[in-house]
Amino acid sequence: MTDEIKRSVTIAGHRTSISLERPFWDALKELACSEKTSVNDLVRRIDASRGGKGTLSAAVRLYVLDGMRKRSDGSCNT
Repeated sequence: MTDEIKRSVTIAGHRTSISLERPFWDALKELACSEKTSVNDLVRRIDASRGGKGTLSAAVRLYVLDGMRKRSDGSCNT
């Protein structure tokens, strides 16, 4: 089991923390880089798009999962 890493981000002028496993942090950084934005800005967009539903950590994990799926060639879809 991978330990979660807690990091702080600023959303709407307020500091909040997110706990994610290292592979999710790494993938989030990669996605932010590919979108030419900062991790903090990407997390702000993810937060805004979730509409207050679920936790921010869950929303980030789902965003990362979706982003990685879009990057794959789709050859193993079932």
